[in-house]
Amino acid sequence: MNKMDMGPINGLFITGTDTGVGKTMVTAAITAALRAEGLNAGVWKPVQSGALLGSGVTDAERLLQSTGIQETPEAVAPFTFEAPLTPMLAAKRAGVTLTLQELIAAGEPLTKRYEALLIEGAGGVAVPLTDDALVVDLISELHIPALIVARSSLGTINHTLLTASFLRHHGIPIVGVIMNDGELTEPHNDPSADSNAELIEHYSGLRVLGRFPHLQTNANSETLIHTLHKTIQLAPIRQALNNKR
Repeated sequence: MNKMDMGPINGLFITGTDTGVGKTMVTAAITAALRAEGLNAGVWKPVQSGALLGSGVTDAERLLQSTGIQETPEAVAPFTFEAPLTPMLAAKRAGVTLTLQELIAAGEPLTKRYEALLIEGAGGVAVPLTDDALVVDLISELHIPALIVARSSLGTINHTLLTASFLRHHGIPIVGVIMNDGELTEPHNDPSADSNAELIEHYSGLRVLGRFPHLQTNANSETLIHTLHKTIQLAPIRQALNNKR
């Protein structure tokens, strides 16, 4: 794989322990809160699959709707594929062979328009993006830290520790973990949810920045900002972005 460097970017990569853990909601909330503080923060979804732009349900469209950013979905998500498959296979089904160089180059215009980028991955860190690269390779090439979004529910300790270990193996700094109650419409039915964060901190040495509650997928920016400030420590995220400025 040929190396490509777009130059240093001020960004944070939001990855998950799996698909469907709430990365989009958390990314939107963080972005909206930073923008409300006066930071010209943008969003980037390098590749997405499962629906086409215009459907209103893609991650890129949801990010723009929830943050109020005036940007085209095509600019935020340069590579969108309809098949509900891992990006590499979804692209091939559409007749496209993705390369890491193309993915990175497509996001370069965003780095020039925004002071900081919140970059949402596809699924987890070991998801195949191209014939020879996983999501973790994209993070490594971008030279930015990662934030892990994890489920609050049973099983999350294993998934989170494995994700952290894989990122560390590739030399990627981890800002912390955000637990997300997105799939826990009735948290009291899962007694593990109250202790999972403490155990993740104990066994990983990472800081859990908070536990984001279940919200409707169409929550507006005001709701997201209010909820984030009540539940999540934003200071480590600000610091990670300020370190590149």
